[in-house]
Amino acid sequence: MGRALMARRPGRPSTPRLTARICVPAFAKINLGLEVLGVREDGYHELRTLFQTIDLKDEITLRARPRGLRLVCRQAGVPVGSENLVWRAAEELQHRGRVRKGVEIRLDKRIPVAGGLGGGSSDAAAVLLGLDRLWGLGLGPEGLLPLARGLGADVPYFLFGGTALGLARGDEIYPLLAQVRAHVVVVDPRRPLATAAVFARLDARLTPRQNGYTIQRFVASSLRGEVSFRGLTNDLETAALEEAPDLEPRIGRVRAVLEREGAVLASLTGSGSAFFGLFERRGNAARAQRALASEGFTAHLARTLTAQQYRRAWVESLGERGRSAGRTRW
Repeated sequence: MGRALMARRPGRPSTPRLTARICVPAFAKINLGLEVLGVREDGYHELRTLFQTIDLKDEITLRARPRGLRLVCRQAGVPVGSENLVWRAAEELQHRGRVRKGVEIRLDKRIPVAGGLGGGSSDAAAVLLGLDRLWGLGLGPEGLLPLARGLGADVPYFLFGGTALGLARGDEIYPLLAQVRAHVVVVDPRRPLATAAVFARLDARLTPRQNGYTIQRFVASSLRGEVSFRGLTNDLETAALEEAPDLEPRIGRVRAVLEREGAVLASLTGSGSAFFGLFERRGNAARAQRALASEGFTAHLARTLTAQQYRRAWVESLGERGRSAGRTRW
């Protein structure tokens, strides 16, 4: 199944271009479905998930420095030292690439923190891709993949984006043939949840299993060029609400509004606490967003990005607008 789903990935650029400043996007993700199959021997969880990029994003500016690393972020609560995954990404690439030059990383956060939207992992992947160009290393997404896997389970996905199947820890990425095109309402309850705590609650009643058919059904339909969201769920949703019982009535109200306005899928993303609704029509999504905002919820209107759109956004951010996104080896 993995071979059939694998998309051809961009290779190494033959003539990397050096520059002194790069502005790059770091897009959020949602999990269209997430199944926890058991605990692995290495202590991580065996997952089966459907990743989907959305155009809600952080902005990252990379400026060359003679030496040293500097991270700047004005958002309260975001660390600006080695405890930040962005710092670790830059440090690891600097070490493995034997780079003597430094960089200033300016992080403009728009993705809610600790909401299950992958902001930290996306930021790290964006820094890897941006510094690969800034420092003229010419590794490309494929060459950066081993380093990304060492940083975190979600980081490899953000090297490629779009609609993709994630296996193992979620770090084995298989882009799907049928890419989702839809509108999204993301609701931030402003109640951060710790991923480890949510998984710990799930572990208390988790039994190993191999057969979760909803994601398999989605993948099979994608091979026929079809998309069906019927039956997709997030195994972490119940555990997340047990970890934060104060969220349950608010999430219940959010789900009711999303479904009333025609959402084809309404679910928690990742380990939470952000909740999303997926819509076929922008008008329905806009009505849901306005209704939730009128009730005091922080609701973002977004759209999905296909793998090709994700790649194009990166090509343009690196100053290659005149070249075809499909042919560019970024």
